[in-house]
Amino acid sequence: MNRTIISRVLRLSNGTLGLSNSKPSLLTGGATATSSGYQLTPIFFPLASKCCYSSNVRVRSYLQYIKRKIQPPTCPPYNHVCQVGDPVLRSQAADVDPATISSPEVQGVIKTMVKVMRRLECVGLSAPQVGVPLRIVALEYPVKMMEESSPASREARGLSVQPLRIFVNPTLRVLDGRTVLFQEACESISGFSATVPRYLSVEVSGLNEKAEPVSWQVSGWPARIIQHEMDHLDGLLYLDRMDSKTFINIKWQTHNE
Repeated sequence: MNRTIISRVLRLSNGTLGLSNSKPSLLTGGATATSSGYQLTPIFFPLASKCCYSSNVRVRSYLQYIKRKIQPPTCPPYNHVCQVGDPVLRSQAADVDPATISSPEVQGVIKTMVKVMRRLECVGLSAPQVGVPLRIVALEYPVKMMEESSPASREARGLSVQPLRIFVNPTLRVLDGRTVLFQEACESISGFSATVPRYLSVEVSGLNEKAEPVSWQVSGWPARIIQHEMDHLDGLLYLDRMDSKTFINIKWQTHNE
């Protein structure tokens, strides 16, 4: 999506996007004034050590600056998932004007979300995760994933096949206030997981990709998925709800081999 489209999406959602652009300056020499004019002041550069971190940072920054000049950075919606640290993941997403759901801009965001979700084989994704601060979530639990789970895991987690579901401006209502603990991961915190409490049963209501009213009562693992994605719309990550002692690098054992 080009800058014009993003500008339109943000106007539709009454959101704003702040951009900053800085250029590095290069020190080429020095001069001092004299009565006869200017005299060049020599500048001596020490030999770089084998571990010259500071020099490497300057070189990389300058190369990145040149790259941005040749190839401008892409604009949201991204074909990748934003990672923790990106301000968009900690922002309150804006409501979508229902009249704009059928617009090419909003449909483009939804299409990108689904494409990224399926490519990464994840079960849910929110618009902020592709860089767009709008209240849109998508989820899907295909047959293929269900077949990869053991019968015991299916029963324990409450797994069930779910078709693609899109919710625009979703609201959540808790149906069963009991919480269950399971390990959770997130594409925006790549490579890590933790135990997170979630409500057993919830109801989500909103609009679908056709701007039609929809309501869904769900329990088990799909309920966990929708709660996880709804958190993204409010600038929350599972890091804010997890048992910190259970936070692990998924590949920690590999690092010891």
